[in-house]
Amino acid sequence: MRDRRTQRIEVFGRVQGVGFRPYVHRTATELRLDGWVRNVNGHVELTVSGDPDALHELITRLRENAPPLAAVRSVDVTDVTDVTDVTDANGHSGDKVPVHAGFTVVSSQADPSATPREVPPDAAICDACLDELFDPADRRHRYPFINCTDCGPRATIVEDLPYDRERTTMRRFPLCPACAAEYADPTDRRFHAEPLACPVCGPRLAWDDLAREDALSAAVRTIAGGGIVAVKGLGGYQLVCDATDAAAVAALRQRKRRPAKPFAVMVRDLATARRLAHVNRTEEAVLASSQRPVVLLCARRCEGPLARQVHPGTGRVGLFLPTTGLHHLLLRALDRPLIVTSGNLADEPIATDDAEARRALDAVADGYLTHDRPIRARYDDSVVHTVHGEVLVLRRARGYAPAPLMLPASAILPLVGAGAQLKHTFALAEHGRVHLGAHTGDLADAATYDTFETCYATLTHLTGIAPRVAAHDLHPGYLSTQWARAGPFERRIPVQHHHAHVAAVAAEHGLTEPFVGVAYDGLGLGDDGTLWGGEVLVADLTGYRRVGRFARAPLPGGEAAVRHPTRMALGYLHGLEPLGLPGPAPALARPFTDRLDARETRMVRTLVERRVNCPQASSAGRLFDAVASLLGLADTVSYEGQAAVALESAAGDLRAGPLPWRLVRADGLWVYDPATTLTALLEGLMEGTPVSRLAAAFHTTLAEVTAALVERAVAEGAPPTVCLGGGCFQNRRLLTDVHRLLRAQELRVLTGRAVPVNDGGISYGQAAVASALLAGEE
Repeated sequence: MRDRRTQRIEVFGRVQGVGFRPYVHRTATELRLDGWVRNVNGHVELTVSGDPDALHELITRLRENAPPLAAVRSVDVTDVTDVTDVTDANGHSGDKVPVHAGFTVVSSQADPSATPREVPPDAAICDACLDELFDPADRRHRYPFINCTDCGPRATIVEDLPYDRERTTMRRFPLCPACAAEYADPTDRRFHAEPLACPVCGPRLAWDDLAREDALSAAVRTIAGGGIVAVKGLGGYQLVCDATDAAAVAALRQRKRRPAKPFAVMVRDLATARRLAHVNRTEEAVLASSQRPVVLLCARRCEGPLARQVHPGTGRVGLFLPTTGLHHLLLRALDRPLIVTSGNLADEPIATDDAEARRALDAVADGYLTHDRPIRARYDDSVVHTVHGEVLVLRRARGYAPAPLMLPASAILPLVGAGAQLKHTFALAEHGRVHLGAHTGDLADAATYDTFETCYATLTHLTGIAPRVAAHDLHPGYLSTQWARAGPFERRIPVQHHHAHVAAVAAEHGLTEPFVGVAYDGLGLGDDGTLWGGEVLVADLTGYRRVGRFARAPLPGGEAAVRHPTRMALGYLHGLEPLGLPGPAPALARPFTDRLDARETRMVRTLVERRVNCPQASSAGRLFDAVASLLGLADTVSYEGQAAVALESAAGDLRAGPLPWRLVRADGLWVYDPATTLTALLEGLMEGTPVSRLAAAFHTTLAEVTAALVERAVAEGAPPTVCLGGGCFQNRRLLTDVHRLLRAQELRVLTGRAVPVNDGGISYGQAAVASALLAGEE
């Protein structure tokens, strides 16, 4: 027999809350190894003794065959000669666990100096638990909070790390003998499943004075009768109603103050999803994944029972599968698609506390299906779509956050990216890793600002990251900028908005060398004091220079022009930056202006001509708004991006050649002048060209313009790698066409996948830029 060897093994990555210690126990036992395993803050530590070949096999399996929810980043191995005293699995301090006495799971150890620590995201119910949920012979039959080591709440219940039951909100629910036996049995699927629960000892449903099945039945009756129910979900309350009931959907829109933004629809299974939308293999896989995001899909023209107002103005519908046992029970009882949307009023944070929910949702909900497990952290549903087989995250929240992402440059100081104003997130970075906080919403008022501060306090506590540097946007009016400037930081690093957009894409792909960045979005403050949004940059993570842009146009009334695309259209008609050719003739614009209020039209024109309250913007997003209004698709909007969504939907899959366009040289930059494009657009309307064809032609035009801007930059010495960022690249058609044309130039083309290309990725980009600058100083 070969000599025994003893090794200390540390496994880093997403290895807590994912069944990793039970997996280690099973594997080590199978290999006849002795020792112990425990959680240490955000990683797992083993001391193992046995045959050297068996030790080698264990390390190989840890690296290559981890549990499905785990993500092993690195495995460190050190030879040791003995084993220190540890606390055993029953919490008896000072007991010896000798390496020759089999393998055991021992109590976790907190090391305050070890940072950053990783917080496991929530995971949707697994197939094994789902089978038990509907098995009349199982003791968890119809138990809404069923879970195991492969599924269930994590980030939403963690109070502290290392991740053990006593440091979660489940500590309020002592295990019954049957659950305790499962928890302690290495052969059981629930061995060390920290959210473990059953009907005897776990959380319970409630509806007023009703409990359990009676509470569930009350909720089902209310929804079936056309009512709206506030359901306590994993990361906050959700508002649920019948997606096939037009009156219920209309009531939800009116009460929630959400007149047009599409609602997400939860469906029972993939078969139902296929009946409502076209679903490819990639979309099927992400729908059924443990993250269970909302997936934006192409709705079928005859989409069956869904009420028309579920997703107005767009041909795409957001579908997702049940996340928890409770969702499955509701869908099984009602047997119809359900709207499941965030439990809040428009622009307010999602409610998590029971009393808070009743205050915020009293005017919305007809009843409350709640339970007695506290929600520790607020997480809304994640949103994704797919493009050419790639899953692109549009909102990174439940299921994905706050799992860390990597940064190409490791900062010498811990830092925070404070984020933007819209679709707000923040990012905590240390040692080359960044924890992107969950989607907060728009920082529009005190409530969302308070939510941001609460989430920041929670995640800094859990990760152990104490930022000494704050990276922030240039815009002084952003609440995130004001927070960074007022905070107790040693240093503040301003990062231009569009540099952050393209840096986020570059950093996600590990890019450190220079690249061409194309940043198309609504608005962001430029370094020249104007508003940017249609920019071509030559950049790396530490800096940039602007080489191309869209022509400037005024925003009549400032913020009012964002809410009223008609004003944006008038701005382009009467105040477009003069670049050598005139804009559309008044006669061409008359059918558009004649349908507007004459008094407001005169007022807007006066503002433009006198340059009063008309900030200038070189924005691709605002050009989308103007074109949507000129085509009669959106005159007033109730949510950011609504006009662009309508324009993309109008174009559909129709292929059309480009409208006329031109690039000119101005102030050392290549500038897209849309004057000829807008003239041709209005001429097409005058001649009776279908709006759908003009919408498609406009998309083709912008794709060709983008390819030409990049081509000129590369011809003048820019690198052959292009990063596409900014909210306009949520537009699948624009992204696809631009990608195709740039690839035809033999360029490498990158865009955001795990990090949203919209403002939800700004904080990650800020962290990437600040980390690179600090690393360069070192």
